[in-house]
Amino acid sequence: MPITSTRDKIASGVRSMLDPMTWLHSLRILHFYSYKHVREKRKIKMGSDQVFGPNVSIANGERITLGNRCHVGERVCLWAGNETGRITLGDDVMIGPGAVVTASDYGLVEGTPPAFQPKSERDIVIRDGVWIGANAVITAGVTIDEGCIVGAGSVVTRDLPANMICGGIPARPIKPRPKRAGSPLD
Repeated sequence: MPITSTRDKIASGVRSMLDPMTWLHSLRILHFYSYKHVREKRKIKMGSDQVFGPNVSIANGERITLGNRCHVGERVCLWAGNETGRITLGDDVMIGPGAVVTASDYGLVEGTPPAFQPKSERDIVIRDGVWIGANAVITAGVTIDEGCIVGAGSVVTRDLPANMICGGIPARPIKPRPKRAGSPLD
């Protein structure tokens, strides 16, 4: 292992500072903080102790509320409506990677492309202790009651009851969560 002299260390530092890629990287870091998802995250009303993936997609953050100790995984989409549709997460909610939570739907009337139709915005409420699996889709107007577990890849189009394991397309209750002696769910 070669011994590096102080002079070599200084020369290496100077070369690094003169390298255009060093400066370009610095500009990229500054640019990252102005990305839409970063600006939108600042608008979210958040409780304490959040775990938030670095690449969460957020729309209309001012209409999103997260309780305490929520875990929002990588590549999750939290899209509140443009005008009225809100997303509310209770305490201890976990959302797995790739899930989509959208409080706005496009119209489906024949003869007009969906992008040019009025949107239907309805609130989404996800209560305390809910776990939403990876790649699940939660559509506008849905309430997921406390302690519910939504299986990976499910599409939630209607309300789901408390303390149930739910899954499928569309998601439906499959079975109650197992109880354990001394569990807070008892």
